[in-house]
Amino acid sequence: MKNFSLLFVCFIFLACSNQQKMGKANLQNSKTGLPLFDKEGHRGCRGLMPENTIPAMMKAIDLGVTTLEMDVVITKDKKVILSHEPYFGNEITTKPDGSYIQFTEEKSFNIYKMNYAEVIKYDVGMKPHPRFPQQQKMKAVKPLLQDLITEVEAYLHQKNIARIFYNIETKSMPASDNLFHPEPAEFVDLLMKVIDEKELRNRVIIQSFDFRTLQYLHKNYPDVKTAMLVEDTEKRSFEELLTEIGFTATNYSPAFSMLNEELIKKCHDKGMKIIPWTVNDKPTIDRLKKMGVDGIITDYPNLFNQ
Repeated sequence: MKNFSLLFVCFIFLACSNQQKMGKANLQNSKTGLPLFDKEGHRGCRGLMPENTIPAMMKAIDLGVTTLEMDVVITKDKKVILSHEPYFGNEITTKPDGSYIQFTEEKSFNIYKMNYAEVIKYDVGMKPHPRFPQQQKMKAVKPLLQDLITEVEAYLHQKNIARIFYNIETKSMPASDNLFHPEPAEFVDLLMKVIDEKELRNRVIIQSFDFRTLQYLHKNYPDVKTAMLVEDTEKRSFEELLTEIGFTATNYSPAFSMLNEELIKKCHDKGMKIIPWTVNDKPTIDRLKKMGVDGIITDYPNLFNQ
């Protein structure tokens, strides 16, 4: 009788656990697999933790994001690492000797000309950030994408979180090919090698302002989700941008100041999700949600819980 009771308790526990996981799965769009409303932590959670670092991603997970947004660049020895710039930016970097990188010299610290063994000698978590005073300070380095994924997936398993997405931006532009990064084909192939080694194709969105990388992805990795990033200085229309890229991307991600109901409708009519960046106050998040956006990218994912 005791054995039967134990088996019954175990059955109930497993059923409840599976029901919880199914509940989370039901929050996904049945067509794209993406969240019905995508809560994205920009560079992890830049407003609260050092950007594009493993601690920032863990904090964002704790705050309940559905997608981790990040940027990647390439090192001299062909490693894919997290970094918003292809060089060490002056706002966040401490040199190995303890001094700060200055604005006038930052581009001389070109990550594309440095092996990763040299990159990790630079700290990107201790310097007080001039624009994000709430950011917690700690020793941190620019991590390898493969290491980040390993840490995140282990953390998700530990926390029993069934599914989370990675929104990865390729930091490139035509003017800096072979200077600060490889050309689009090599850049994308190096990135996709890591993603495929980690078996994450179905949980990755590749975003870029450089449509060349998205075009290469669409041709050579057609099952990978893509997102068109658009600056608020962009003069071309939505239709002109779609003509330029030559296919319908999964997501359209403009600066949030560009949003209006007409643009949202145009995206939805094309079957595209519209996910603006970077929205850092609760009233604007609420306003955009009421307008019908499909997600928000923010430096402060804690705002989603307020």
